[in-house]
Amino acid sequence: MTDLTALRQLCPVPGAPMNIEWDAVETALDMSLPSDYRQLAEQYGPGIFCGYIHIYHPHGVTAFVNLTGPMPARIRAQLRKDFDHGTYPIPHNPDHLFAIGVTDNGEYIFWITDPVDQPERWRIAVNEARGPRWYTFDGPLTEFLTSVLSGQTSVPQFPRGLLEEPPAFTPAHPALRKTAPFSDQVPVDTAAIRAWALANGYNVPSRGRIPPEIREAWEQATP
Repeated sequence: MTDLTALRQLCPVPGAPMNIEWDAVETALDMSLPSDYRQLAEQYGPGIFCGYIHIYHPHGVTAFVNLTGPMPARIRAQLRKDFDHGTYPIPHNPDHLFAIGVTDNGEYIFWITDPVDQPERWRIAVNEARGPRWYTFDGPLTEFLTSVLSGQTSVPQFPRGLLEEPPAFTPAHPALRKTAPFSDQVPVDTAAIRAWALANGYNVPSRGRIPPEIREAWEQATP
């Protein structure tokens, strides 16, 4: 049984597979991508696992959860700054960390792109949202998701109640707002707002309603 098959049994695929222009995606990223991620992205599309884990996708509904959007580069730049200044210990070279997902609490999920030209050998790392801890998984992304969502792997940074409900995948759909001052803006993802707020020094709750002043600041900072 492949990791994707096992994942599909845990979290049924919500619809038909997507057609993704991988040549264009890899050209934009200037790197090849693991085959398991390609299959995962095609089968599931953009969305969230267990209401908590957002995997970046070439068709992410906002720039903040889009694989070719600004977040991977911004996160790497912040890691490099932390590494150079000794803010937090980072167990991997920041130049070999590529953000592939984010949680509702602000943890980032990374590919360890070493060696960079052999994506089938890339492993997974998870940082702590507001602390120094890191977790490394010795396997690819789909295996990581399957192991976590089946309960075989416990990531210290993830909440203990993550699997209180049966694992599920929820597709991401654009949610157009009709109330001022946000009526003319692009669809948003609350995880993207939380991740942006944490990266920019805001005290944002990990769950529940996002304070309007934080959401407004995010809107003003988003093209």
